[in-house]
Amino acid sequence: MSQGTFSGLLTAFLFVTFIVGVIWAYSGKRKAEFDAAARLPLEDGPAPHGNAQRTSENAP
Repeated sequence: MSQGTFSGLLTAFLFVTFIVGVIWAYSGKRKAEFDAAARLPLEDGPAPHGNAQRTSENAP
């Protein structure tokens, strides 16, 4: 197998993989999961334990 043939097959494989990924991402079955993941950064985290409050002096 020559370098050109290998290169062409690899390009075709990667293109098909990309198309499958796009179809998977935009399928209607995944909408609820992606909506939940999109809301994660906006949700509050768990409350700190005890009376400790984060200040600029003890922030990591």
